[in-house]
Amino acid sequence: MAPNLPQTRQVAGETDLVLREVLSDVLGLSAQRVTALDDDSGLFGHLPELDSMAVAGLLTEIEDRLDIVIDDEDVEGEMLETYGGLRDFVERKRAS
Repeated sequence: MAPNLPQTRQVAGETDLVLREVLSDVLGLSAQRVTALDDDSGLFGHLPELDSMAVAGLLTEIEDRLDIVIDDEDVEGEMLETYGGLRDFVERKRAS
């Protein structure tokens, strides 16, 4: 398993970077706000910019930039609850 570790870290780092860029671009968050996000930072219901209308745009942009498909049945409140939850969801989609 160790030989895969650097690639896993690289993918995780890329996912994190792209996800932060998407949040900034789609929601208009400042670089300071995006940089301050940690695993426990609340998203849906915590960021006024992330309302039900913005969710579709956010997910579409994630799909486009990371070349993944997010099916309707994949979308649930838990994945959008925190930054860490969203990042983990995207990393799982990229791995599948």
